Amino acid sequence: MQVCCDLEVDVNGEEIFKVDKRTLASYSGIFSKLFGNLMDDTRNLKLVFHDFPGGAEGFELVARFCYNKGRTEITPANIVLLNCAAQFMEMESDGLRASLLNQTKNSLDGISFWTWSELLLALKECQDLLYFSNTSVILDKVLDCVIGRLTSPIVASPYTSSSENSSFQCSSDTRSSYSIRNNFSQLSWWFEDLLFLNIDFIDKVINMMICQHFDNATISKFLFCYQRSRFLSATPTEKCKITEVIINLLSLLDRSSLSCKLLFDIFRVASSLKISKNCKSILESHIGSQLDQATIDFLLVPSPRGKDYMYDVNLVLRLVKAFCNEGSCCLSPVRLRKVASLVDSYLVEAAADYHLNPSKFAALVMLLPDSARESHDRLFQAMDIYLEVHGRLREAEKMRICSALNYAKLSIDALRHLARNSKFPSRIAIQAFINQQSKLENLPVGKKHFETFSGSISAEESINEKENSDQNLLYAKSVNLPRKAEQLDAQLQGMQCRITELEKFCGIMHTQIGSIPGTRLSSLGNNARFLPKLCS
Repeated sequence: MQVCCDLEVDVNGEEIFKVDKRTLASYSGIFSKLFGNLMDDTRNLKLVFHDFPGGAEGFELVARFCYNKGRTEITPANIVLLNCAAQFMEMESDGLRASLLNQTKNSLDGISFWTWSELLLALKECQDLLYFSNTSVILDKVLDCVIGRLTSPIVASPYTSSSENSSFQCSSDTRSSYSIRNNFSQLSWWFEDLLFLNIDFIDKVINMMICQHFDNATISKFLFCYQRSRFLSATPTEKCKITEVIINLLSLLDRSSLSCKLLFDIFRVASSLKISKNCKSILESHIGSQLDQATIDFLLVPSPRGKDYMYDVNLVLRLVKAFCNEGSCCLSPVRLRKVASLVDSYLVEAAADYHLNPSKFAALVMLLPDSARESHDRLFQAMDIYLEVHGRLREAEKMRICSALNYAKLSIDALRHLARNSKFPSRIAIQAFINQQSKLENLPVGKKHFETFSGSISAEESINEKENSDQNLLYAKSVNLPRKAEQLDAQLQGMQCRITELEKFCGIMHTQIGSIPGTRLSSLGNNARFLPKLCS
Protein backbone atom coordinates (compact mmCIF):
# COMPACT_ATOMS: atom_id res chain seq x y z
CA MET A 1 0.00 0.00 0.00
CA GLN A 2 1.31 3.39 -0.97
CA VAL A 3 2.00 5.65 1.99
CA CYS A 4 0.96 9.28 1.78
CA CYS A 5 3.62 11.86 2.70
CA ASP A 6 1.62 15.01 3.19
CA LEU A 7 3.55 16.54 6.11
CA GLU A 8 7.09 17.83 6.45
CA VAL A 9 8.51 17.73 9.96
CA ASP A 10 11.63 19.79 10.74
CA VAL A 11 13.25 18.27 13.85
CA ASN A 12 15.43 20.73 15.74
CA GLY A 13 16.93 21.97 12.49
CA GLU A 14 18.80 18.68 12.16
CA GLU A 15 16.71 16.85 9.59
CA ILE A 16 13.39 17.08 7.71
CA PHE A 17 11.08 14.05 7.64
CA LYS A 18 8.19 13.59 5.21
CA VAL A 19 5.42 11.64 6.93
CA ASP A 20 1.75 10.81 6.79
CA LYS A 21 0.05 13.03 9.33
CA ARG A 22 -2.84 10.62 9.71
CA THR A 23 -0.52 7.71 10.62
CA LEU A 24 1.26 9.70 13.33
CA ALA A 25 -1.95 11.22 14.62
CA SER A 26 -3.34 7.73 15.28
CA TYR A 27 -0.71 7.21 18.02
CA SER A 28 0.26 10.74 19.04
CA GLY A 29 -1.89 13.12 21.05
CA ILE A 30 0.05 16.13 19.76
CA PHE A 31 -0.48 15.23 16.07
CA SER A 32 -4.11 14.49 16.74
CA LYS A 33 -4.65 17.91 18.29
CA LEU A 34 -2.69 19.79 15.62
CA PHE A 35 -4.20 18.14 12.59
CA GLY A 36 -7.56 16.90 13.83
CA ASN A 37 -9.43 19.33 11.54
CA LEU A 38 -6.87 19.12 8.75
CA MET A 39 -6.77 15.41 8.07
CA ASP A 40 -8.49 15.84 4.71
CA ASP A 41 -6.51 18.94 3.78
CA THR A 42 -4.54 18.15 0.63
CA ARG A 43 -2.11 21.00 1.05
CA ASN A 44 1.50 20.23 1.88
CA LEU A 45 1.89 21.22 5.52
CA LYS A 46 5.05 21.74 7.56
CA LEU A 47 5.66 21.28 11.27
CA VAL A 48 8.77 22.55 13.04
CA PHE A 49 10.05 21.15 16.37
CA HIS A 50 12.75 23.10 18.21
CA ASP A 51 13.30 20.92 21.27
CA PHE A 52 12.36 17.36 20.34
CA PRO A 53 14.00 14.86 22.78
CA GLY A 54 16.93 13.13 21.13
CA GLY A 55 16.58 15.21 17.97
CA ALA A 56 16.27 13.43 14.66
CA GLU A 57 17.08 10.05 16.22
CA GLY A 58 14.25 10.34 18.71
CA PHE A 59 11.69 11.35 16.09
CA GLU A 60 12.72 8.52 13.78
CA LEU A 61 12.17 5.95 16.57
CA VAL A 62 8.68 7.35 17.21
CA ALA A 63 7.82 7.39 13.50
CA ARG A 64 8.91 3.75 13.10
CA PHE A 65 6.68 2.81 16.02
CA CYS A 66 3.70 4.50 14.34
CA TYR A 67 4.36 3.00 10.89
CA ASN A 68 4.87 -0.44 12.46
CA LYS A 69 1.35 -0.40 13.93
CA GLY A 70 2.44 0.31 17.49
CA ARG A 71 5.28 -2.17 17.74
CA THR A 72 9.03 -1.61 18.21
CA GLU A 73 12.02 -3.22 19.84
CA ILE A 74 12.75 -1.69 23.23
CA THR A 75 16.28 -2.22 24.60
CA PRO A 76 18.37 -0.79 27.43
CA ALA A 77 20.11 1.35 24.78
CA ASN A 78 16.92 3.09 23.56
CA ILE A 79 14.38 2.76 26.36
CA VAL A 80 15.12 6.17 27.89
CA LEU A 81 14.99 7.94 24.52
CA LEU A 82 11.74 6.21 23.56
CA ASN A 83 10.20 7.12 26.91
CA CYS A 84 11.14 10.81 26.62
CA ALA A 85 9.93 11.02 22.99
CA ALA A 86 6.68 9.26 23.90
CA GLN A 87 6.07 11.78 26.67
CA PHE A 88 6.76 14.66 24.30
CA MET A 89 4.42 13.26 21.64
CA GLU A 90 1.72 12.37 24.21
CA MET A 91 1.70 8.74 23.11
CA GLU A 92 -0.49 7.42 25.91
CA SER A 93 -3.15 4.79 25.65
CA ASP A 94 -6.78 5.82 25.25
CA GLY A 95 -8.05 2.25 25.00
CA LEU A 96 -8.05 2.30 21.18
CA ARG A 97 -4.39 2.60 20.33
CA ALA A 98 -1.09 1.15 21.54
CA SER A 99 0.81 3.28 23.95
CA LEU A 100 4.57 3.67 23.47
CA LEU A 101 4.79 5.31 26.87
CA ASN A 102 3.25 2.30 28.60
CA GLN A 103 5.42 -0.13 26.67
CA THR A 104 8.62 1.61 27.80
CA LYS A 105 7.46 1.57 31.42
CA ASN A 106 6.55 -2.11 31.23
CA SER A 107 9.96 -2.92 29.77
CA LEU A 108 11.54 -1.77 33.01
CA ASP A 109 10.18 -4.87 34.73
CA GLY A 110 13.21 -6.76 33.45
CA ILE A 111 15.78 -4.18 34.54
CA SER A 112 17.15 -6.48 37.24
CA PHE A 113 18.41 -8.77 34.45
CA TRP A 114 20.33 -6.05 32.65
CA THR A 115 24.11 -6.25 32.65
CA TRP A 116 26.21 -3.56 34.30
CA SER A 117 27.13 -2.14 30.88
CA GLU A 118 23.46 -1.95 29.89
CA LEU A 119 22.68 -0.11 33.09
CA LEU A 120 25.42 2.39 32.33
CA LEU A 121 24.03 2.89 28.83
CA ALA A 122 20.61 3.67 30.26
CA LEU A 123 22.15 5.95 32.88
CA LYS A 124 24.02 7.88 30.21
CA GLU A 125 20.79 8.28 28.23
CA CYS A 126 19.06 9.57 31.37
CA GLN A 127 21.77 12.18 31.76
CA ASP A 128 21.65 13.26 28.11
CA LEU A 129 17.86 13.57 28.13
CA LEU A 130 17.32 14.85 31.64
CA TYR A 131 16.31 18.28 30.32
CA PHE A 132 13.46 16.77 28.26
CA SER A 133 12.12 14.34 30.83
CA ASN A 134 8.89 15.28 32.61
CA THR A 135 8.96 12.29 34.92
CA SER A 136 11.61 10.56 36.96
CA VAL A 137 10.09 7.08 36.72
CA ILE A 138 12.76 5.58 34.48
CA LEU A 139 15.58 7.58 36.07
CA ASP A 140 14.59 6.45 39.55
CA LYS A 141 14.40 2.81 38.51
CA VAL A 142 17.72 2.92 36.67
CA LEU A 143 19.46 4.66 39.57
CA ASP A 144 17.88 2.30 42.08
CA CYS A 145 19.20 -0.69 40.16
CA VAL A 146 22.66 0.89 39.65
CA ILE A 147 23.06 1.67 43.34
CA GLY A 148 21.81 -1.78 44.27
CA ARG A 149 24.40 -3.28 41.95
CA LEU A 150 27.17 -1.22 43.59
CA THR A 151 26.54 -2.91 46.90
CA SER A 152 26.61 -6.37 45.35
CA PRO A 153 29.46 -8.60 46.60
CA ILE A 154 30.00 -9.83 43.03
CA VAL A 155 32.20 -7.24 41.40
CA ALA A 156 34.75 -9.22 39.39
CA SER A 157 32.63 -10.80 36.65
CA PRO A 158 31.90 -9.17 33.26
CA TYR A 159 28.23 -9.29 34.21
CA THR A 160 28.66 -6.63 36.86
CA SER A 161 31.63 -4.66 35.65
CA SER A 162 32.23 -2.92 32.34
CA SER A 163 35.28 -4.21 30.54
CA GLU A 164 37.35 -3.25 27.54
CA ASN A 165 35.08 -5.39 25.35
CA SER A 166 31.94 -3.71 26.62
CA SER A 167 29.69 -1.95 24.15
CA PHE A 168 29.60 0.98 26.54
CA GLN A 169 32.47 3.40 26.92
CA CYS A 170 32.11 6.18 29.48
CA SER A 171 34.55 8.74 28.21
CA SER A 172 37.77 7.80 26.53
CA ASP A 173 39.66 10.76 27.92
CA THR A 174 38.78 10.07 31.55
CA ARG A 175 39.48 6.34 31.24
CA SER A 176 42.90 6.91 29.66
CA SER A 177 44.02 9.82 31.84
CA TYR A 178 42.76 8.76 35.23
CA SER A 179 42.88 5.10 36.11
CA ILE A 180 41.38 4.25 39.46
CA ARG A 181 40.32 0.64 39.55
CA ASN A 182 43.73 -0.79 40.34
CA ASN A 183 44.23 1.59 43.26
CA PHE A 184 41.09 1.02 45.28
CA SER A 185 39.44 -1.79 47.14
CA GLN A 186 36.48 -3.77 45.93
CA LEU A 187 34.17 -1.25 47.55
CA SER A 188 35.42 1.30 45.03
CA TRP A 189 35.55 -0.80 41.86
CA TRP A 190 32.84 1.30 40.21
CA PHE A 191 34.49 4.72 40.59
CA GLU A 192 35.93 4.86 37.09
CA ASP A 193 32.68 3.75 35.46
CA LEU A 194 30.73 6.74 36.81
CA LEU A 195 33.23 9.45 35.95
CA PHE A 196 31.29 10.21 32.75
CA LEU A 197 28.46 11.77 34.77
CA ASN A 198 28.26 15.57 34.66
CA ILE A 199 28.15 17.56 37.87
CA ASP A 200 24.38 18.16 37.75
CA PHE A 201 23.74 14.45 37.45
CA ILE A 202 26.27 13.62 40.16
CA ASP A 203 24.15 15.72 42.50
CA LYS A 204 21.11 13.51 41.77
CA VAL A 205 23.05 10.26 41.99
CA ILE A 206 24.71 11.08 45.32
CA ASN A 207 21.46 12.31 46.85
CA MET A 208 19.79 9.00 45.98
CA MET A 209 22.78 7.11 47.41
CA ILE A 210 22.39 9.01 50.66
CA CYS A 211 18.64 8.31 50.75
CA GLN A 212 19.41 4.61 50.35
CA HIS A 213 21.95 4.74 53.22
CA PHE A 214 24.92 4.00 50.98
CA ASP A 215 28.26 3.88 52.80
CA ASN A 216 29.19 7.53 53.44
CA ALA A 217 32.95 6.93 53.52
CA THR A 218 32.82 5.38 50.04
CA ILE A 219 30.73 8.28 48.74
CA SER A 220 33.24 10.82 50.04
CA LYS A 221 36.15 8.98 48.40
CA PHE A 222 34.27 8.86 45.10
CA LEU A 223 33.56 12.60 45.24
CA PHE A 224 37.23 13.41 45.75
CA CYS A 225 38.21 11.10 42.88
CA TYR A 226 35.52 12.65 40.69
CA GLN A 227 36.78 16.15 41.47
CA ARG A 228 40.38 15.29 40.57
CA SER A 229 39.33 13.55 37.36
CA ARG A 230 36.99 16.27 36.09
CA PHE A 231 39.51 19.02 36.83
CA LEU A 232 41.85 17.64 34.17
CA SER A 233 39.86 19.28 31.38
CA ALA A 234 37.54 21.71 33.18
CA THR A 235 37.49 25.48 32.72
CA PRO A 236 37.87 27.77 35.78
CA THR A 237 34.09 28.33 35.83
CA GLU A 238 33.44 24.59 35.65
CA LYS A 239 35.96 23.97 38.42
CA CYS A 240 34.11 26.41 40.69
CA LYS A 241 30.79 24.68 40.07
CA ILE A 242 32.24 21.20 40.57
CA THR A 243 33.90 22.26 43.82
CA GLU A 244 30.78 23.94 45.21
CA VAL A 245 28.52 20.97 44.40
CA ILE A 246 30.99 18.54 45.98
CA ILE A 247 31.28 20.65 49.14
CA ASN A 248 27.49 20.83 49.45
CA LEU A 249 27.23 17.08 48.98
CA LEU A 250 29.91 16.46 51.60
CA SER A 251 27.84 18.49 54.05
CA LEU A 252 25.10 15.83 53.75
CA LEU A 253 27.43 13.03 54.85
CA ASP A 254 28.26 11.80 58.31
CA ARG A 255 31.29 13.86 59.38
CA SER A 256 33.03 10.84 60.84
CA SER A 257 33.21 9.41 57.31
CA LEU A 258 35.29 12.32 56.00
CA SER A 259 39.07 12.13 55.81
CA CYS A 260 40.92 15.16 57.16
CA LYS A 261 43.62 14.77 54.51
CA LEU A 262 41.13 14.69 51.65
CA LEU A 263 39.31 17.70 53.10
CA PHE A 264 42.55 19.67 53.14
CA ASP A 265 43.24 18.54 49.57
CA ILE A 266 39.98 20.00 48.34
CA PHE A 267 40.55 23.10 50.50
CA ARG A 268 43.83 23.79 48.70
CA VAL A 269 42.01 23.52 45.39
CA ALA A 270 39.13 25.71 46.58
CA SER A 271 41.55 28.36 47.83
CA SER A 272 42.64 29.07 44.27
CA LEU A 273 39.05 29.37 43.00
CA LYS A 274 36.37 32.01 43.46
CA ILE A 275 33.85 29.82 45.23
CA SER A 276 31.11 31.27 47.41
CA LYS A 277 31.78 32.31 51.02
CA ASN A 278 29.10 29.90 52.18
CA CYS A 279 30.88 26.94 50.57
CA LYS A 280 34.20 28.01 52.11
CA SER A 281 32.53 28.22 55.50
CA ILE A 282 31.03 24.73 55.09
CA LEU A 283 34.40 23.29 54.11
CA GLU A 284 36.21 24.94 57.03
CA SER A 285 33.56 23.62 59.40
CA HIS A 286 34.17 20.08 58.10
CA ILE A 287 37.94 20.46 58.50
CA GLY A 288 37.54 21.94 61.96
CA SER A 289 35.48 18.98 63.12
CA GLN A 290 38.34 16.65 62.09
CA LEU A 291 41.21 18.87 63.25
CA ASP A 292 42.52 16.34 65.75
CA GLN A 293 43.42 14.14 62.76
CA ALA A 294 45.51 16.87 61.11
CA THR A 295 49.29 17.29 61.07
CA ILE A 296 51.31 20.49 61.19
CA ASP A 297 51.90 20.34 57.42
CA PHE A 298 48.16 20.74 56.84
CA LEU A 299 48.05 24.00 58.81
CA LEU A 300 51.05 25.69 57.21
CA VAL A 301 48.90 27.32 54.55
CA PRO A 302 50.52 30.42 52.96
CA SER A 303 48.89 33.74 53.77
CA PRO A 304 46.38 35.19 51.29
CA ARG A 305 47.76 37.22 48.43
CA GLY A 306 48.66 40.77 49.45
CA LYS A 307 49.39 39.90 53.11
CA ASP A 308 52.88 40.29 54.57
CA TYR A 309 52.77 37.54 57.17
CA MET A 310 53.98 34.07 56.30
CA TYR A 311 51.07 31.78 57.17
CA ASP A 312 47.30 32.15 57.11
CA VAL A 313 46.85 32.63 60.86
CA ASN A 314 43.19 33.64 60.49
CA LEU A 315 42.45 30.25 58.93
CA VAL A 316 43.94 28.41 61.90
CA LEU A 317 41.93 30.60 64.29
CA ARG A 318 38.72 29.72 62.43
CA LEU A 319 39.52 26.01 62.25
CA VAL A 320 40.27 25.69 65.97
CA LYS A 321 37.12 27.63 66.86
CA ALA A 322 35.13 25.34 64.56
CA PHE A 323 36.63 22.33 66.35
CA CYS A 324 35.73 23.71 69.77
CA ASN A 325 32.22 24.69 68.69
CA GLU A 326 31.62 21.31 67.08
CA GLY A 327 32.36 19.43 70.27
CA SER A 328 31.44 22.03 72.85
CA CYS A 329 29.23 19.55 74.69
CA CYS A 330 31.04 16.25 74.18
CA LEU A 331 34.66 17.05 73.29
CA SER A 332 36.92 14.33 74.68
CA PRO A 333 40.12 15.33 76.55
CA VAL A 334 42.17 13.14 74.21
CA ARG A 335 40.98 14.97 71.09
CA LEU A 336 41.43 18.34 72.79
CA ARG A 337 45.02 17.52 73.76
CA LYS A 338 45.80 16.47 70.19
CA VAL A 339 44.58 19.81 68.87
CA ALA A 340 46.51 21.66 71.60
CA SER A 341 49.70 19.84 70.58
CA LEU A 342 48.99 20.76 66.95
CA VAL A 343 48.44 24.42 67.85
CA ASP A 344 51.64 24.52 69.90
CA SER A 345 53.61 23.15 66.95
CA TYR A 346 52.00 25.78 64.75
CA LEU A 347 52.88 28.51 67.26
CA VAL A 348 56.54 27.50 67.22
CA GLU A 349 56.54 27.70 63.41
CA ALA A 350 54.64 30.98 63.21
CA ALA A 351 56.52 32.70 66.06
CA ALA A 352 59.56 33.31 63.86
CA ASP A 353 57.50 35.39 61.42
CA TYR A 354 58.59 39.00 61.86
CA HIS A 355 55.37 40.28 60.26
CA LEU A 356 53.03 38.44 62.64
CA ASN A 357 51.53 41.14 64.83
CA PRO A 358 51.20 40.72 68.64
CA SER A 359 47.40 40.65 68.64
CA LYS A 360 47.28 37.69 66.23
CA PHE A 361 49.95 35.80 68.15
CA ALA A 362 48.15 36.49 71.44
CA ALA A 363 44.89 35.25 69.89
CA LEU A 364 46.61 31.99 68.95
CA VAL A 365 48.17 31.64 72.39
CA MET A 366 44.85 32.12 74.19
CA LEU A 367 42.78 30.14 71.68
CA LEU A 368 42.43 26.98 73.78
CA PRO A 369 41.47 26.60 77.45
CA ASP A 370 44.14 25.82 80.04
CA SER A 371 42.74 22.30 80.43
CA ALA A 372 43.76 21.45 76.85
CA ARG A 373 47.47 21.27 77.78
CA GLU A 374 49.16 19.00 80.29
CA SER A 375 52.42 20.91 79.82
CA HIS A 376 53.06 24.54 78.85
CA ASP A 377 56.70 23.99 77.84
CA ARG A 378 56.00 24.18 74.09
CA LEU A 379 53.83 27.24 74.62
CA PHE A 380 56.71 28.88 76.50
CA GLN A 381 59.08 27.92 73.68
CA ALA A 382 56.85 29.64 71.13
CA MET A 383 56.62 32.77 73.30
CA ASP A 384 60.39 32.80 73.74
CA ILE A 385 60.92 32.69 69.96
CA TYR A 386 58.30 35.37 69.34
CA LEU A 387 59.76 37.77 71.92
CA GLU A 388 63.24 37.17 70.51
CA VAL A 389 62.12 38.08 66.98
CA HIS A 390 59.89 40.97 68.10
CA GLY A 391 62.25 42.77 70.47
CA ARG A 392 60.45 46.12 70.43
CA LEU A 393 57.16 45.08 71.93
CA ARG A 394 55.62 47.22 74.64
CA GLU A 395 55.40 45.82 78.16
CA ALA A 396 51.61 45.60 77.91
CA GLU A 397 51.86 43.54 74.71
CA LYS A 398 54.33 41.19 76.34
CA MET A 399 52.13 40.78 79.38
CA ARG A 400 49.10 39.96 77.23
CA ILE A 401 51.03 37.24 75.41
CA CYS A 402 52.57 35.81 78.59
CA SER A 403 49.35 35.86 80.58
CA ALA A 404 48.39 32.51 79.04
CA LEU A 405 51.26 30.71 80.78
CA ASN A 406 50.35 28.36 83.60
CA TYR A 407 53.48 28.16 85.79
CA ALA A 408 52.24 25.01 87.46
CA LYS A 409 52.41 23.27 84.05
CA LEU A 410 55.99 24.36 83.30
CA SER A 411 58.87 22.00 83.97
CA ILE A 412 61.68 23.07 86.32
CA ASP A 413 63.98 23.56 83.32
CA ALA A 414 61.43 25.80 81.65
CA LEU A 415 60.88 27.78 84.86
CA ARG A 416 64.65 28.24 85.30
CA HIS A 417 64.97 29.43 81.72
CA LEU A 418 62.04 31.80 82.12
CA ALA A 419 63.38 33.24 85.40
CA ARG A 420 66.68 34.15 83.71
CA ASN A 421 65.11 35.30 80.43
CA SER A 422 65.57 39.04 79.87
CA LYS A 423 63.04 39.08 77.01
CA PHE A 424 60.10 38.39 79.32
CA PRO A 425 58.49 41.03 81.58
CA SER A 426 60.12 41.23 85.04
CA ARG A 427 57.02 40.18 86.94
CA ILE A 428 56.76 37.09 84.75
CA ALA A 429 60.39 36.20 85.50
CA ILE A 430 59.87 36.72 89.24
CA GLN A 431 56.76 34.55 89.28
CA ALA A 432 58.65 31.85 87.35
CA PHE A 433 61.43 31.93 89.95
CA ILE A 434 58.95 31.63 92.81
CA ASN A 435 57.29 28.64 91.14
CA GLN A 436 60.70 27.09 90.49
CA GLN A 437 61.58 27.31 94.19
CA SER A 438 58.19 25.89 95.11
CA LYS A 439 58.73 22.91 92.84
CA LEU A 440 62.24 22.37 94.18
CA GLU A 441 60.92 22.22 97.74
CA ASN A 442 58.62 19.37 96.68
CA LEU A 443 61.40 17.36 95.04
CA PRO A 444 63.09 14.38 96.73
CA VAL A 445 65.97 15.48 99.03
CA GLY A 446 68.82 14.40 96.77
CA LYS A 447 67.43 16.00 93.66
CA LYS A 448 66.47 19.18 95.55
CA HIS A 449 70.09 19.59 96.80
CA PHE A 450 71.37 19.14 93.28
CA GLU A 451 68.97 21.74 91.89
CA THR A 452 69.81 24.12 94.78
CA PHE A 453 73.52 23.73 94.15
CA SER A 454 72.96 24.45 90.43
CA GLY A 455 71.03 27.54 91.46
CA SER A 456 73.96 28.59 93.69
CA ILE A 457 76.40 28.45 90.81
CA SER A 458 74.00 30.50 88.68
CA ALA A 459 73.74 33.07 91.49
CA GLU A 460 77.50 33.39 91.83
CA GLU A 461 77.89 33.83 88.07
CA SER A 462 75.26 36.54 88.17
CA ILE A 463 77.10 38.53 90.85
CA ASN A 464 80.56 38.09 89.29
CA GLU A 465 79.16 39.55 86.06
CA LYS A 466 77.72 42.63 87.75
CA GLU A 467 79.61 44.87 85.25
CA ASN A 468 77.03 43.73 82.74
CA SER A 469 74.34 46.40 82.69
CA ASP A 470 71.46 43.99 82.20
CA GLN A 471 72.51 41.91 85.20
CA ASN A 472 72.98 45.00 87.36
CA LEU A 473 69.49 46.13 86.45
CA LEU A 474 68.11 42.73 87.35
CA TYR A 475 69.94 42.69 90.67
CA ALA A 476 68.58 46.14 91.48
CA LYS A 477 65.09 44.83 90.81
CA SER A 478 65.63 41.89 93.15
CA VAL A 479 67.02 44.09 95.98
CA ASN A 480 64.18 46.55 95.71
CA LEU A 481 61.39 44.03 95.58
CA PRO A 482 59.66 45.34 98.75
CA ARG A 483 59.41 48.83 97.28
CA LYS A 484 58.03 47.38 94.02
CA ALA A 485 55.48 45.17 95.74
CA GLU A 486 52.58 47.55 95.16
CA GLN A 487 53.13 47.27 91.39
CA LEU A 488 52.75 43.51 91.28
CA ASP A 489 49.38 42.08 90.34
CA ALA A 490 47.06 40.14 92.58
CA GLN A 491 48.84 36.89 91.77
CA LEU A 492 52.06 38.07 93.53
CA GLN A 493 50.51 39.79 96.56
CA GLY A 494 50.20 36.52 98.44
CA MET A 495 53.93 35.92 97.97
CA GLN A 496 55.16 39.00 99.90
CA CYS A 497 56.76 37.02 102.68
CA ARG A 498 58.67 34.88 100.23
CA ILE A 499 59.92 37.91 98.33
CA THR A 500 61.27 39.47 101.56
CA GLU A 501 63.16 36.27 102.28
CA LEU A 502 64.67 36.30 98.79
CA GLU A 503 65.85 39.88 99.33
CA LYS A 504 67.76 38.87 102.43
CA PHE A 505 69.52 36.06 100.56
CA CYS A 506 70.44 38.39 97.70
CA GLY A 507 72.05 40.79 100.21
CA ILE A 508 74.01 38.01 101.86
CA MET A 509 75.31 36.80 98.50
CA HIS A 510 76.33 40.27 97.43
CA THR A 511 78.44 40.86 100.56
CA GLN A 512 79.96 37.41 101.04
CA ILE A 513 80.40 35.61 97.72
CA GLY A 514 82.69 38.25 96.20
CA SER A 515 85.51 37.22 98.53
CA ILE A 516 85.22 33.52 97.76
CA PRO A 517 87.31 32.21 94.81
CA GLY A 518 85.28 30.62 92.07
CA THR A 519 87.19 27.36 92.40
CA ARG A 520 86.38 27.03 96.10
CA LEU A 521 82.60 27.01 96.01
CA SER A 522 82.58 23.48 97.29
CA SER A 523 84.08 24.62 100.60
CA LEU A 524 80.77 26.25 101.49
CA GLY A 525 79.30 22.85 102.15
CA ASN A 526 76.10 21.18 101.03
CA ASN A 527 73.94 23.36 103.22
CA ALA A 528 74.84 26.60 101.41
CA ARG A 529 71.84 28.04 99.63
CA PHE A 530 72.09 30.41 96.67
CA LEU A 531 69.64 32.10 94.40
CA PRO A 532 69.76 31.56 90.64
CA LYS A 533 70.25 34.59 88.44
CA LEU A 534 67.17 36.78 88.13
CA CYS A 535 67.00 38.38 84.73
CA SER A 536 64.54 41.09 83.83
